[in-house]
Amino acid sequence: MKFELKTENDHFSKSFLSIFYISAITLVFIALANISLKLGNISRHYEINYLCRLLVVEKSSFNFKKLSKLLNQTSKQKIWDLCKEIVR
Repeated sequence: MKFELKTENDHFSKSFLSIFYISAITLVFIALANISLKLGNISRHYEINYLCRLLVVEKSSFNFKKLSKLLNQTSKQKIWDLCKEIVR
C-alpha cells in the first residue's frame, strides 16, 4: 500500500506572485495617471501661449473667452497683461 502526502509548498509562491502582479499593475496605473496629468499641464500651457499670441495679432472676444476659461480670470486687463508677459 502506497501512502501519499500533499504539501503546500506552492501556496507561498502563488500568493507572492499574485501580490507582485497586483503591485505592478498598481504602479503602472499610477505612472500612467501621472503622465496624463503632466501632459494635460503641458498642453494647457501651450494652449495659453498660442491663444495669447493670437490675441496680440487679432483681438477677438472668442480668444478672450477661451483664455478666461483657461486662466480662471474674468478681467480682460489681467488677461491682456499676462499675454503681454508671455509674448515678450
